[in-house]
Amino acid sequence: MMDFLQYDFARQAMLAGVLVSIACGVVGTYVVVKRIVFISGSMAHIAYGGIGLGYFLGINPIWGAFAFTALSAWGIGFINYRAGQKEDTIIGIMWAASMALGIILIQMSAGYTADLMSYLFGNILTVPREDLIFTGVLDIIILLVVYCFFEEFRAVAFDEEFARTVGVNTEKIYLLLLFLIAMTVVVMIRAVGVILVIALLTIPPTIAAQYTSSISRMMLISVLLGSIFTVGGLWLSFYLDLASGATMVLLAVAGFFISLALRGIKNRRLMVVEERNNFYENG
Repeated sequence: MMDFLQYDFARQAMLAGVLVSIACGVVGTYVVVKRIVFISGSMAHIAYGGIGLGYFLGINPIWGAFAFTALSAWGIGFINYRAGQKEDTIIGIMWAASMALGIILIQMSAGYTADLMSYLFGNILTVPREDLIFTGVLDIIILLVVYCFFEEFRAVAFDEEFARTVGVNTEKIYLLLLFLIAMTVVVMIRAVGVILVIALLTIPPTIAAQYTSSISRMMLISVLLGSIFTVGGLWLSFYLDLASGATMVLLAVAGFFISLALRGIKNRRLMVVEERNNFYENG
């Protein structure tokens, strides 16, 4: 590990991994609890339209992705509540339109676009300092918003009908949640790419949900697991000469199955103990 850390790009990549994990752990918890994984996946692909817009306008594609994804998130929520259309239908249409628009805009863009592959599949080793600052700022915004609306988010995530009954403006809170998902997707794009975003957004919270039902504890565990998966995957990719984003995701998937196995072993032991106690009590 020390050999790896002697390089500036490696230290910068590890910092990026931790910053990504903060956003993933906090927002991903709500994504898993509310069961809107499909929406988070669609946001990642919708962001491709913004990346194409960034290339076309000659600006940092991350800024284009942020603006495009944030507006699309608002559009999905607004149409869902006001137009009465089914959410999955809206998402499918916007997903396809954004991907097509991104392809066309990139094709129309002048200049060299080889860096496009890093947005599709991720390359955390090449994250520039500007994107690190941008990620840090987005993390702070996400944490502040979640802190200010923690109870409202929790109510909407667990039971939207109940939240509406007790006076929570569920439409505004849901729109705000979609906006946070959009921000988190943009944060992760350079680390794991558009294709693999959904994995790091959902796997750590899914593992955390096996061990606690508390939202705050799920967030904490998810951030820690995300940091382990990103930093560990980064280290493995460096020494095995593998794609960094894909390695992080595969490590996360391995962690998920290991967690399932350990959970199953624990449940079987509890069943054996319970059966033994019942036998002695009835015997």
